[in-house]
Amino acid sequence: MNFLGHLLVSGNDPLVITGNFMGDAVKGRDLSAHPGRIQEGLRMHRTIDTFTDNHPIALQGRERLRTHCGKYAGVALDIFIDHALASQWHAASGGKGTLQEYAQRMYELLTAHAHLMPERTRRMLHYMVQGDWLGSYARIDGVARALSGLAGRVPGGSVLLGAERVLTEHLDEYRSEGLDLLGRLRQHLQPHGQG
Repeated sequence: MNFLGHLLVSGNDPLVITGNFMGDAVKGRDLSAHPGRIQEGLRMHRTIDTFTDNHPIALQGRERLRTHCGKYAGVALDIFIDHALASQWHAASGGKGTLQEYAQRMYELLTAHAHLMPERTRRMLHYMVQGDWLGSYARIDGVARALSGLAGRVPGGSVLLGAERVLTEHLDEYRSEGLDLLGRLRQHLQPHGQG
């Protein structure tokens, strides 16, 4: 899952949410440069990625994308999962208000804690807020825009262009699988006091 999914299972602690959000930009095992609750969010991010990347539901969704996206099938799937959650917000959120209200809360929280983020994440957050990435995931054109942005930032990323057609061809499956995966992830995180 992408940003929306990660944020949705992060709980209520602003530092854990911030750590989870910036997880892709922090490499290595030594997290000691970050405050304790940020470290917890970073570890949560890694737990989420490991669980979702290896779950049979995700493997099935990735396989549908393989012909179109090749090695970037998992990248496209992460965005498709966020689409599933955003487009079925009431079912996914468990009463966190509207998607727009939630997105605005997250933008404000993350901006208030941007000083704790790596420079790369701070720059990305600016564009995320400006383009309302979290809200745009609910629409197919928003998914297309996210894929296009990624295509320009990764080597050989042009295979991501047009992948939203795979989403529209299998819309019911991706939406159902996204909610199913979210539920299973929440169960997985529960023993750790997360989710």
